[in-house]
Amino acid sequence: MQKVEKPLDEWREELSESQFQICRLKGTERAFSGEYYHCKTPGIYHCACCDAPLFDSDAKYDSGSGWPSYFQPVSADALRRVEDFSHGMHRIEVLCARCDAHLGHVFPDGPEPTGLRYCINSVALRLKPVE
Repeated sequence: MQKVEKPLDEWREELSESQFQICRLKGTERAFSGEYYHCKTPGIYHCACCDAPLFDSDAKYDSGSGWPSYFQPVSADALRRVEDFSHGMHRIEVLCARCDAHLGHVFPDGPEPTGLRYCINSVALRLKPVE
């Protein structure tokens, strides 16, 4: 996979304001407000910044957290994980492996088979429905 690297000014021109704030500046959308929180459309969720495939709708579940949640990515190399100590907490940040877009965080309280909960901002995703 070829890495996508751009200056922040270029990302700012290409993304919506909310996409820029969340994906490039590590913000978060309000709980229960995201476009994909209740979405049940079958398909593949791609990175809103670089279009890399990230999550299959088959791995999506309702965690009750307020954000779309998945128990696994589409592949082991789709995401990067980074320790995050912001806001007085220790969490594991999830980034797109291709462009380093901030997607959300992963927690060890998800369902089987992985036991993981990838808690992802809707604005960081673009669903490509199965046709």
